[in-house]
Amino acid sequence: MTNLPVRMARWSAWHPWRAIAGWFIFVALCLGSGIAVGGHPATSADFRVGEAGRAEAMAASGGLQQRPVEQVLVTAASGTGRLDAAAAQAAVRDLTARMQRLPEVRSVAGPVRSADGTALRVAVTMTGAELDAKKHVAPLVAATAAVQRAHPGLRVAETGSPSISKGVDTLRGHDLSRTELIALPVTLITLLLVFRSVAMAAVPLLLALSSIAGAVGLSMLASHAFPDAGVGTNIILMIGMAVGVDYTLFYLKREREERARAGGRLTSQALVELAAATSGRAVVLSGLAVAASSATLFLADDVIFSSIATGAIVVTLVAVASSLTVLPALLAKLGARAERHAARKAARAAGHTGNTSRPHSRPARRRTRSGTGAGRFSAAVLRPTAAHPAAALTVTVIALLALTAPLLGLKLTDMGRETHPRSIPAMQTYDRLNAAFPELKAMHQVVVQASPDQAERIGSALRALARRAEHDPALAGTAELRTSRDHRISLLELPVPHYVSTDAAQASLDRLRTTYVPDTVGKVPGARAAVTGDVARYADYPRHQKQKLPLIITTLLLVTFAVTVAAFGSVVLGVVGVLLNLLSAGAGLGLLVLVFQHRWAEGLVGFHSTGSIGSRVPLFLFVILFGLSMDYQMFVITRIREAVRRGVPTRRAVLDGIGSSAGVVTSAALVMVIVFASFTGLHIIEMKQIGFSLAAAVLLDAFVIRLLVLPSLMLLLGERSWWPSRPVLRAGSAAPAARPTATVG
Repeated sequence: MTNLPVRMARWSAWHPWRAIAGWFIFVALCLGSGIAVGGHPATSADFRVGEAGRAEAMAASGGLQQRPVEQVLVTAASGTGRLDAAAAQAAVRDLTARMQRLPEVRSVAGPVRSADGTALRVAVTMTGAELDAKKHVAPLVAATAAVQRAHPGLRVAETGSPSISKGVDTLRGHDLSRTELIALPVTLITLLLVFRSVAMAAVPLLLALSSIAGAVGLSMLASHAFPDAGVGTNIILMIGMAVGVDYTLFYLKREREERARAGGRLTSQALVELAAATSGRAVVLSGLAVAASSATLFLADDVIFSSIATGAIVVTLVAVASSLTVLPALLAKLGARAERHAARKAARAAGHTGNTSRPHSRPARRRTRSGTGAGRFSAAVLRPTAAHPAAALTVTVIALLALTAPLLGLKLTDMGRETHPRSIPAMQTYDRLNAAFPELKAMHQVVVQASPDQAERIGSALRALARRAEHDPALAGTAELRTSRDHRISLLELPVPHYVSTDAAQASLDRLRTTYVPDTVGKVPGARAAVTGDVARYADYPRHQKQKLPLIITTLLLVTFAVTVAAFGSVVLGVVGVLLNLLSAGAGLGLLVLVFQHRWAEGLVGFHSTGSIGSRVPLFLFVILFGLSMDYQMFVITRIREAVRRGVPTRRAVLDGIGSSAGVVTSAALVMVIVFASFTGLHIIEMKQIGFSLAAAVLLDAFVIRLLVLPSLMLLLGERSWWPSRPVLRAGSAAPAARPTATVG
């Protein structure tokens, strides 16, 4: 018992107050350092991918980058009939005067009347970068509200990327707060049912929350190397609650099992060391597996996935650290308190009966009966599996493959503004603005870079392109040509009267890139041209993800295989781990497609189907599900290997190991499902998709993969499961760690 988890647990158990104080000082330092240094948010340049990204970089080099613009829409008040032109003009003058006084405003354009005369719009360009505009849009929204109050006979409202982004962030914040209010008490109730002790149930929550706090601070420091795309905190909350409670639960359950086996013959410190020698190692392996799996997201070459990877890695490692340091100290203190309580109870009983033997023996027998055997549910599931492993394996694999089948029809799209909830006021105005001014639905931007002496020729070619676009039914409105001051960069804007997700918009992008641009500016020697805009970004991002997917999945499979082989010395188990994780993740993603790409579950889950899945969702889920699946795999196989290293035949070890770990795996899975399922109540559809898929996959992994597929497969493999290692022959090296567990049971 000289490995690192045991040494750390031993020190913490014998110096509990130092360990507890040290942990909370560590969390305070992490959080304080992060707040003091501050985070480094991602810039517009960090989000650029594909041809659209190259075009944006070219435009920015000439000072033609996209500016944050808010549109103020003036219409007749609801139910009052046609727009009063004089009143509308007065409101526009008032609005212009108010906006021009704001330091956040760069310029205010003149009013534009809709084709049917029912609306006026005023474009307000903000100062600063596009991504920062949502932080400074509040004064503009307040000015618009003041104009509305001053002109009650009209309807004056504001929309645009800054106000929509701010509305989405506000809604997400409210949703997450509500989710926490639901998830925390439900998780606590679940833990109370598991431990039947308020103190023991509070420990996992306390450590998970403190781990999240420390990880938030560390992630702010890490953002200076990996810029934060605004999703890091959400990931830390989601993953932190799940793994933080899981790791603590693994440790706590093992300590209680060892206490039940010991029957009062071992001290609290000794019991903590036993738990560290077994579950402590499993927690370290699980944490490293989740971190290694999450790290593959860096290969996506995308700032959002880098933020996700950073948050997941940091919070997982902090959760592991809490399980190895402060948790043993808390267990030692709680164990000592329980021993004192038992001693006082025994003394009172002895005083009443005059017999000290029976009060001692009765609790010991009760603890022994609550030992490590399989529960009723797991025993009922394992019994037919043990009797007919081939049939159980065949049926469950076919069922999981059937759930995976909808993945063949997966359709990825970038979840843009069209998918945002209409409960956001700016989105309601967005819909009315696009109805009155359809040319604002989307935009193509053709960016050309050439030497300054080619500027005139480039301008002529772009004007020729604009003339061709006039005859394209998928394009409408007035084209606008701009040139940088140094005449190196030219930019042509072409309005698209279709939402970016429509076939017409996508077809117009294809014609622009494959025909219009090559036939015009493409014939100018030395010119570099690229197309960006709303439609191009919508098309290029999923394409970028699909290009990166093979590399990430291949790396993920290799990492999973390598971690399993390193943990158990078995190539066979490495292959088994990869296959089981593929089944679990595939079935979870298949259910995601089945539910969210169709309309049948809209009322059940509370969403409006877009007929697609968010382009970032499958890759994120695939990687995170692989990591979380490794949690259970490491814990269960560690239990099986313990028995094998004591000389138990593999068949018996499989049934005992899975049966004894079923309770804790089920409890951990229920906590995870509660946390993830709470995200299905969010209004943001991507977060809803992520929460649903994670909850479904964890359920499948805990109840189908670990109770049916894994045991049936290992029963069929038998001793070959450990090839090329021979764990029984190495039992002597592990015996000191395992012997107390075996002899006291």
